[in-house]
Amino acid sequence: MHITHLSLTNFRNYRRLDVDLPASAVVIQGDNAQGKTNLLESIFLLATTKSHRGTSDRDLMRQEAMTEDIPVARLCAGAWRTRGEVKVEVVLRADTAASPDMTSETDAAGSSLPVRKLVRVNGVARRSADLVGQINVVMFTAQDIELATGRSALCRRYLDLVNSQLDRDYLRSLLRYQKVLVQRNHLLRLLQEGQAQADQLEFWDNELVKSGSYLIMQRKRLVEALNGHAREIHRHISGGAEDLRVAYAPNVTADGSMAEVENGFREALQKRRKRETLQGMTLAGPHRDSLTFSVNGIDVTRFGSRGQQQTVVLSLKLAEAKHMQAEVRDYPIILLDDVFSELDLERRKHLLALVTLYQQVLITATDLDCFEPSFLAGATRFRVSHGNIESA
Repeated sequence: MHITHLSLTNFRNYRRLDVDLPASAVVIQGDNAQGKTNLLESIFLLATTKSHRGTSDRDLMRQEAMTEDIPVARLCAGAWRTRGEVKVEVVLRADTAASPDMTSETDAAGSSLPVRKLVRVNGVARRSADLVGQINVVMFTAQDIELATGRSALCRRYLDLVNSQLDRDYLRSLLRYQKVLVQRNHLLRLLQEGQAQADQLEFWDNELVKSGSYLIMQRKRLVEALNGHAREIHRHISGGAEDLRVAYAPNVTADGSMAEVENGFREALQKRRKRETLQGMTLAGPHRDSLTFSVNGIDVTRFGSRGQQQTVVLSLKLAEAKHMQAEVRDYPIILLDDVFSELDLERRKHLLALVTLYQQVLITATDLDCFEPSFLAGATRFRVSHGNIESA
């Protein structure tokens, strides 16, 4: 799998970009704040409909475009896959009228003009959920080290992004769970104020358990697969001296069959009912899950060095690529955003040796000193400056 052509209009600092990309290693060099990360972000968004930075759709639009009568940002990519070529397109439009022939989602992220996200796959208007998984990517940034510091929200977002690319049912269940959670929390606040009856929770409990149990089961399956790959990769990187364990830390039981998980989830809600009513929020469910990381039995999130945490996340990301390849039976596109400056010489060598096995790898860097001359000789190089890209 690889991107063959990328086209951007009014995205971040890119007024206009059209570039052909080869099925090989691509090095994108440039100073800070020139557009290197924005380029990788555009590909990640075309694969997942989301920014890896978690920013609003409004912030993705070029500032100068907002002065136009109808501000529009457009991202489009053509990709080759073993199952056939595909063209994906995302349009962000800051106006109040939805296009009659395109699906839209409003992002009211503090802007006076709502931003609508319009999606096409092979020229046909689709829902955003239908775009996810058309192109598979694995992105590794310097900020990903935060995964190994135990921040639960980041761990959940990571699991959701990976699973959503691989499983349409997971994405649908996630969207449903999030909507039900909002409604249930609203009802809990009404109960807190004495404006609702407790038996009204039964419907929302059932809906939460139904969608949430699927998330739990699939997260457990994913983490078990990642752990197997990551242990092997980490052992190779550490020269066999360290044993990495990646474990799922569910908020409710994840053991047993789907029926057993549903029963455990339902029991957890019942046990916490009184506390939930007092606090006005749902206290049980996969929205409170996390991950744990240990090396030789020691909790890396609490006692690991910066170098250990880097190696853990590096192993996790490479495990993600390996798992994704096995699931979709195609090589995912690898996006490495300025990560080599954060790694020592040995980790750089291991990372390059492993990622160059993939069909397309896009790497950003401020300078080229961290690359071996032999690697650069076989890579396609571009230079980015002020939102413009040219061959180097």
